[in-house]
Amino acid sequence: MDRAAPEGVGAWTVRGFAPGDEAALSAVCLRTGDAGGDATGLYADDGLLADIFLLPYLAFEPGLATVVVGDGRPVGYIVATADSVRFAARYRRDWLPGFALRHPHPGGIVTFQDRILALGHAPEHAIGPDHEEFPAHLHIDLLPEAQGRGIGRTLVRRLLAQLRAAGVPGVQLGVGERNRGAQAFYRRLGFAPLPSTPDDPLRLGIATDARV
Repeated sequence: MDRAAPEGVGAWTVRGFAPGDEAALSAVCLRTGDAGGDATGLYADDGLLADIFLLPYLAFEPGLATVVVGDGRPVGYIVATADSVRFAARYRRDWLPGFALRHPHPGGIVTFQDRILALGHAPEHAIGPDHEEFPAHLHIDLLPEAQGRGIGRTLVRRLLAQLRAAGVPGVQLGVGERNRGAQAFYRRLGFAPLPSTPDDPLRLGIATDARV
């Protein structure tokens, strides 16, 4: 998919992902990885979250990755896949072997870290319900200084346009139970529970032709 051109949001620049952004974006992923708060030191390896929720997307579908730059450095991003089933298959084939070497499976699930590690070994967790209507999924992270400025809305709007142009009808996401700020943000944009799980407020979707 073609990358959209850079655009400005106040003092911030929104642009497509560029090779070399990985380390800075991984730092953003870590600093927002604890229900929106800083996850530094929360896991044995500070790179664990990015290795599951960021880097595979940059590797597989870099054209759907958009970066927010402020004061000359990345302060946020959105990443996505157009097809969650295809993404999970490719992750298992091309990403999981290296991931397993860096982060061995914990075996039993005892701690919260074990749960995250297990997710990294089971990419099918990214395939949500109602796949035909909402085949895409996304992850978005913004540092505190980039929040509340309309940047998140700009990122989502840009991604929806890209997916719509590619013929993708809808996109979904999972949001943490403790991340109340993110839940409110997505509701404001028009994300809603999926048709088959109307009572689940933590798995949300939106049509790519929605006005946000």
